[in-house]
This record gives sequence, C-alpha cells and structure tokens, in this order.
Amino acid sequence: MQTETSARLPRRWRVFGEDWPSLGWYQRFESLVAFALTLVVSLVIGVALYRLIVGVVSGLLLGALNPLDHSVFQAVFGQMITLLIALEFNHTLQYFATRVQSIIQIKIVLLIALLAMSRKFIILDMHETSAIQLLSLAAATLALGITYGLIPERRERRE
Repeated sequence: MQTETSARLPRRWRVFGEDWPSLGWYQRFESLVAFALTLVVSLVIGVALYRLIVGVVSGLLLGALNPLDHSVFQAVFGQMITLLIALEFNHTLQYFATRVQSIIQIKIVLLIALLAMSRKFIILDMHETSAIQLLSLAAATLALGITYGLIPERRERRE
C-alpha cells in the first residue's frame, strides 16, 4: 500500500525507495553522491535561470540590451544553451541516482559534449579566433558527431 507522500513521487523515485534495502553499500554510496549532485546542479540551474531572466527582462525594459546586437545575441543564447546542457546533465544524474541506469550511457555523454561544442561555436568571437583554433574545434565536433553516430541504439526490454 502506498502512502500519500509516496504516491506523489515520480515512479522511478518510488521504485528506488523500494529497492534501497537490497542495494549494497557502494551502490547506496553512488546513489547518494548522484542525488547530492542532482541537488547541486538543480540549484545552479535555478540560479542561472533566475539571472538569465532578470538580465534579459531588465535589459530589454531598460533598453540596455539590443537583441539585434551580435554580442548580445551570443551572450544570451550562450547562457540558454548552458542551461540546456545543465538540464541534460541533471536528467542523466537522476537516472543514475534512482538506479534506472546502472551506468551513465556514453551516448548521453557525447550528446552533452556536442551541446557544449555548439555553445562554444555560438559564443565564439570570429575576430579573436585563429584559423587553427577554429579548425581544431571543427575537428573535435566532427569526431564527436561521428562517434555519436557510430554507437548503436540500445534496445532495452521493458518488463
């Protein structure tokens, strides 16, 4: 029988609570660390979102931000992509903390790295970047993309 509190929790957290007694000490330690990281990343996401909203709204209302200015565009969208990266990272940590996945999947790590590279290209100042730096970033992005594409999709059976 579920209590009222456990009925409000997401299913994976309820299942995790039921599985807790059967976990070994190191599995419990991993789960607690992942849970703590989830809380810390959630706090960082909340603060970053607050600062982004306050900065954009006050900048637009006070006329300090010109959304057509390239540097403003780069800064705002760089912050937005940073939040998306943090959200994806947090989502991955939640799966790990609740033992839905026992290991962090390499495709997720590659996806987060590709998002970070995309962010780098958005915030890149083309006047300050040398050709060799640009070529290096492009090669790294291509390597990540090819690696991501070569990893087969994992088909999990649902019980």
